[in-house]
Amino acid sequence: MKRFLRSAIYFFIGFAAWIMFSWLSASYLAIEKPLQSADAIFVLSGSDAHIARTDEAAKLFKEKIAPKIFLTNDGLKGGWNQKEQRNPYFVERARWQLIAHGVPAEAIEILPEIVDGTNDEANLLVKVCAERNLKSLLLVTSAYHTRRTLLTFGRVVSRNNSPLNIGIKFPSSEEKIPSPFSWWFDIPGWKTVGAEYVKIVYYWLVY
Repeated sequence: MKRFLRSAIYFFIGFAAWIMFSWLSASYLAIEKPLQSADAIFVLSGSDAHIARTDEAAKLFKEKIAPKIFLTNDGLKGGWNQKEQRNPYFVERARWQLIAHGVPAEAIEILPEIVDGTNDEANLLVKVCAERNLKSLLLVTSAYHTRRTLLTFGRVVSRNNSPLNIGIKFPSSEEKIPSPFSWWFDIPGWKTVGAEYVKIVYYWLVY
């Protein structure tokens, strides 16, 4: 009986520690650095996440945080669009989503280069901002992608001796997707939170 009670106590202590660890590890990834105003908003590309990200960017635009929104093209296409009779690129879908939410077409710019990952986007944006003398940029991406994004942009800004001030926001609708307490219950949670730590280490070593 004593052995059973001891085992039960150890189990509950271990389980409580794991719950706390899972919450801390997930919460650590989601950060924000809001800006009161910026020269431009940049929506990071990301297939299925483009709707939430563009919705947040449209909201920020309507709040007059910035007069312009940049999009990048990751070269990926979505499903069939009946109206267009083709498979549009996700960057096109993002642009349509912004316009549907009241952002003027002339305020949206798709940057010309194809990008492959956050580091490519950071290098392209820092270059564009330097060419156009932009001093501040507000990034919009998914909650669990924010820390790696801010670290990546920070390193590129530092490497290029850029005066660019970087802010970051994530969609409020994604704040608890997946839940910090239960992300480890399923495969999508591990793909979101667990894989993000692998990417952080990879980016740190490679870039």
